Amino acid sequence: MDVPITKRIVVLGKTGAGKSSLANTIFGEKLFLIGHTANSETNKCQAKNKSVNGRRITLIDTPGFFDTDRPEEELKPEIVRCITECSPGPHAVLIVLKVERYTDHEQAVITEITKYFSDKVFKYATVLFTHGDQLPEGQTIEQFFRDNKSLNDLVEKCEGRCHVIDNKYWKNDQQDEYRSNKFQVEELLKTIDEITEANRGGYYTNEMLQAAEKLIQQEVEHIRKLSPNMSVEEIREQAKVSTAKKLLIKLVGFTTGAVLGAFFGAVRREMEAAAVVEALKGVVEGGLKGYEAAEGADEPLEAAERAAKAVIGLSI
Repeated sequence: MDVPITKRIVVLGKTGAGKSSLANTIFGEKLFLIGHTANSETNKCQAKNKSVNGRRITLIDTPGFFDTDRPEEELKPEIVRCITECSPGPHAVLIVLKVERYTDHEQAVITEITKYFSDKVFKYATVLFTHGDQLPEGQTIEQFFRDNKSLNDLVEKCEGRCHVIDNKYWKNDQQDEYRSNKFQVEELLKTIDEITEANRGGYYTNEMLQAAEKLIQQEVEHIRKLSPNMSVEEIREQAKVSTAKKLLIKLVGFTTGAVLGAFFGAVRREMEAAAVVEALKGVVEGGLKGYEAAEGADEPLEAAERAAKAVIGLSI
């Protein structure tokens, strides 16, 4: 008998959309910290595993990914953690929006999702609306967004997939089945089944996710030799932690190299147009040089120093 796969589902959306509450609603218990507390842990990527309605799933919550008020340096560790938790790639992506007016802020989130994951991600995505109690009595979620071109376009990108829940008010004793989280969660899980079947059990991936999985597998082999009595799950969890640290160090090296490469590329030319070209060229060359130089560094600061020395030496 084949063992069912554990489906990795990443939850994306801006702060306040209800991502963590959604994850708790899907699991039927409060496993995820909610972001309206002062606890800094609520700003960190969280991943939990559970069997729901006969399906084994891993939910990866991504708080604050698209917050413009969070410094990039603060976001990097969470981006890396998300990559390692998703590795080798998510089977499904939930794009979380509130039942409210769709503004430039929401559109900016979609733009950022495309930047991080590319348009290919929509093949695995479904739009999930929260705060369903804001729907007028008798209205479906399709009726809510049908007159909004931007929302229609987004749902079309996701091949028509969309759902709605309410984390607070839609309890299971609702007379209207549509306004029941029990009903809506099952419908969502069916959609995720369909996404997985349509992709023949495959998952979304890109070069960064593939690189992360390669590092994880290397760490798994290393840990297995040192600790043969550890379970497969424990080994992989430990491997993900050490991989996240390595990826963060490499990311720091790439970023430092790219910034310095752009600077040194621009100063080599006096003409404005030529300076732009040289700066862009410097980003690529410097980034790659910094990435390579970060190899073997034990801490992000050491990676930045190695990258800086490598790029400065390249520019002399």
